[in-house]
Amino acid sequence: MKMQLAEIARALGVEANDAWQDIFVTNICFDSRQVKPGALFVPLMGTNDGHNYVQSAIDGGAVATLWQADHVNQQIADFPSLVVENCLEALQALSKYYLVKINPKVVAVTGSNGKTTTKDMTAAVLGQVFNVHKTQDNFNNEIGVPMTILSMEPNTEILVVELGMDRYEQLDFLSKLVEPDVAIITMIGEAHIEFFGSRDNIAEAKFEITHGLKEDGALVINGNEPLLTKRASEIQQETVTFGSGDNVELQAMNIVSDDKQTSFRVKKWPEVNFTIPMIGSYNVYNALAALAVGDIYHIPVDQMKNALADFSLTKNRTEWLHAPNGARILSDVYNSNPTAVKEVVTAFAEVPTTGRRMIVLGDMLELGEQAQEMHEQLADSIDETKISDVYLVGPLMAALGEKLQSKFESTKLHLYQPDELGRLTDDLKASLTSEDVVMLKASHGIHLEEVLRNLV
Repeated sequence: MKMQLAEIARALGVEANDAWQDIFVTNICFDSRQVKPGALFVPLMGTNDGHNYVQSAIDGGAVATLWQADHVNQQIADFPSLVVENCLEALQALSKYYLVKINPKVVAVTGSNGKTTTKDMTAAVLGQVFNVHKTQDNFNNEIGVPMTILSMEPNTEILVVELGMDRYEQLDFLSKLVEPDVAIITMIGEAHIEFFGSRDNIAEAKFEITHGLKEDGALVINGNEPLLTKRASEIQQETVTFGSGDNVELQAMNIVSDDKQTSFRVKKWPEVNFTIPMIGSYNVYNALAALAVGDIYHIPVDQMKNALADFSLTKNRTEWLHAPNGARILSDVYNSNPTAVKEVVTAFAEVPTTGRRMIVLGDMLELGEQAQEMHEQLADSIDETKISDVYLVGPLMAALGEKLQSKFESTKLHLYQPDELGRLTDDLKASLTSEDVVMLKASHGIHLEEVLRNLV
């Protein structure tokens, strides 16, 4: 981006200083440690007061700052400051202004599982024809979405934005902020069920993504999920469905998966063999959502095929890595929920290997009163004839450990507390051979990424 500070002031209803005509903002930053020259610094009020870091931002090259009105007596003299009532709301308002100014088409993605992968796939498909900007990392909340918008280049034609949710009305706000032309709901799982109580309530909250959907927009959903199809029948916008069975518009067929990729066909284009560089049939449904969006925007099917075969996946989402001794490691350590664990364990159990298949599972968080039961239920998905060793981390996974005692010898079942990641790492290093494959998955709060960092 590149905007005059005077234009930003006008967008926020702040009286502009004449000198601000000559000050250009080239990026927005709320973390003083990451300030780049030309930044407008946004001092957010959270655990720490962002105003305490304005001088650090100036030292890093910031050319201006927002300043919350209730902190005005702390202003730094002779430095361009835009006084606003609330810095977060000002950031959101500025992003809305910039979105309208650039005026891209907007594709918004949410779901209990697969939204980041679907976002990456969709961006790759659309990027075959259009200039596309997409959400980076996990910038999918009230702060991250505005930052995603404000990092768009002026030539952006389509914005693919991920929208996260952990409470009611969050998606309502984010959807109305971005006003999507296309909204995708990947699936309804158990993520955040602690706060919502049931999958039906989760579906209701996810469906808030349609609250800002343009009147002539389209909704893309899994057509095998009654909680979504029922609600979709009640909105006026077009609905495009994907999944399995004849009742969906984009139906997956002939799914074949190995340790590196999954191939499939789609009934709408039966002559085309699609391939994605990921294991598991569950990722095919994420690809179908991306194909649905590509079809809406008339991307030629051969170009969609090429995009899916070689798309760039956000870090820590089901990626293959290697240990120094050659052992293969399947990393999926960013988040976790029962549906996702069952799917990835089932896929991993089919990965070809001449060695052992070993799984490392950490607690799935935010499952509320049903947490222990949901952890115990994972036992049915773990095939002791295909998985040789199980490493479990956390008090909730201990409940799964008890269920697995009848399936695994004690030497094959290993239990750890979250503060024992060092011991877990040492045990894995001592056990892994060059022929083995190991999978790691847990909620981000367990921090299995620390184990991963010391294995590769």
